[in-house]
Amino acid sequence: MAQKQQEEEKVRLDKWLWAARFYKTRALAKAAIESGKVHHRGERCKPGKEPRIGDEFQIRTGFDEKTIVVQALSIVRRGAPEAQALYTETEASIAKRENAAAMRKAGATGMTTDGKPSKKQRRDLFKFRGSGNDE
Repeated sequence: MAQKQQEEEKVRLDKWLWAARFYKTRALAKAAIESGKVHHRGERCKPGKEPRIGDEFQIRTGFDEKTIVVQALSIVRRGAPEAQALYTETEASIAKRENAAAMRKAGATGMTTDGKPSKKQRRDLFKFRGSGNDE
């Protein structure tokens, strides 16, 4: 029993992120950690880092960035309700994420275009930039 307790306390970060259902596979979790999408105390982590109960991590997945606090350790991937019990997201993180989602939904990112500019729009653009051939 003591051996099992020791194993439960020592879990790799990539395994824990996979068990907590942040990533679909352990390989994806490892790749995300190595590419700098997971931070602990403002610094990048390594896949072999051992998370402890109470540790706070910043995790970026897609457009979202979550700040979570580890509540329990597990190396077994179970159902979503059990996986969500392994961590809690901070209130500030939830508010920030919801605000960012609302901004994206409203189209406030400025990344929308009406497509390719017409010939007249291109001429006007060249004229504006000063790179036109109007000699």
